[in-house]
Amino acid sequence: MELNGRIEGNDVLVIELREDNLDASNVREFRDAIQSLMHERTRVVLDMAGVKFVDSSGLGALISCLRQANGRKGDFRLCELSRTVRALFELMRMHRVFTIHEARGDAVASFG
Repeated sequence: MELNGRIEGNDVLVIELREDNLDASNVREFRDAIQSLMHERTRVVLDMAGVKFVDSSGLGALISCLRQANGRKGDFRLCELSRTVRALFELMRMHRVFTIHEARGDAVASFG
């Protein structure tokens, strides 16, 4: 699982997910990796450029990240969703749960 995190903008942790799929085959590895990166952060953006498929277990892991950030009075935002992943999020109504930005810079700037 390749996750790269770095601080951008106004103390925003940007995590790059560089996998084709976020599904049952790698969701446990994703959860472990992202938990160690997020640690105590309250402003997190997940850059999903390159992710082509997310299944229900992947959505569950993303919701878990959102809850973790919300529990610390923060937010977990998504950006750079592919057309197919964006369509899935809309079909599952997840675009109403997550704040989704087209561009990474917009997601970082949205924290103010």
